[in-house]
Amino acid sequence: MSNLPKVDFTDQMGHQLTLPYLPQRIISLVPSQTELLFELGLGDRIVGVTKFCIHPKKQTKQKVKIGGTKNFHFDKIEQLQPDLIIGNKEENYKEGIEALQAKYKVWMSDIYTLKDAYEMMEQVGRLTGTSPKAQQLIQSIKSGFDTLQTANPPIRAAYFIWRDPYMAVGSHNIIDHLLARCGFTNAFSDLQRYPEISPEQLAAANPKLILLSSEPYPFKEKHIAEFQEICPDALIKIVDGEMFSWYGSRLQYAPAYLNDLLTEIKAELKV
Repeated sequence: MSNLPKVDFTDQMGHQLTLPYLPQRIISLVPSQTELLFELGLGDRIVGVTKFCIHPKKQTKQKVKIGGTKNFHFDKIEQLQPDLIIGNKEENYKEGIEALQAKYKVWMSDIYTLKDAYEMMEQVGRLTGTSPKAQQLIQSIKSGFDTLQTANPPIRAAYFIWRDPYMAVGSHNIIDHLLARCGFTNAFSDLQRYPEISPEQLAAANPKLILLSSEPYPFKEKHIAEFQEICPDALIKIVDGEMFSWYGSRLQYAPAYLNDLLTEIKAELKV
């Protein structure tokens, strides 16, 4: 490694790091980016992942778990001796990342739009020496999103990620961006990130469509009734949260899923 050339990188948060090319011992702190690394053929170089890194199932099960996305086990990370750690501003915790940055090479993503996701994939390709595969993946995802239909006229929608308390999607995140790409008008776009929403606020917002995500809270069909009671005239659907929030290689499957979802919604709402 010492004879390899050094390469300078700037991550999506503006941090600068210099790496010996190529990193051979990678830890990923973000589920969607872990899946991306495997997609790029880097399975043999991944030494550690979080307990929430579940795709691809067989391969991630074989990797050392270094804790959660917001609770790192620093002793396990030390034992793995990584030469690159990949994280994300929103999904990881500031104190933990700063502690890792003091000791290791840490590259951070910061993603709010598809453009940000493409930039992340391009940079991860450069970081790991897999640029051709990364570019191929980016082009495949872009082509998929070129086929994405949109609701016209726009449909006023609320997207929920948590229960007790209710938490919805506000503005300034990738889910809000994808809702807009589908032609949904976010009923809580005046609030940032993931605001707590009272039943009274939801009733006042009066969305025509309520989407209940499968993650991080595992909404099920049984939860539809309580939302229907608050908004009796709304269409309420359980959706695959990974298709709205995983900004790595899973995006290649999102357009087909979203098109099917839009077809169902438009038929049920008769729009």
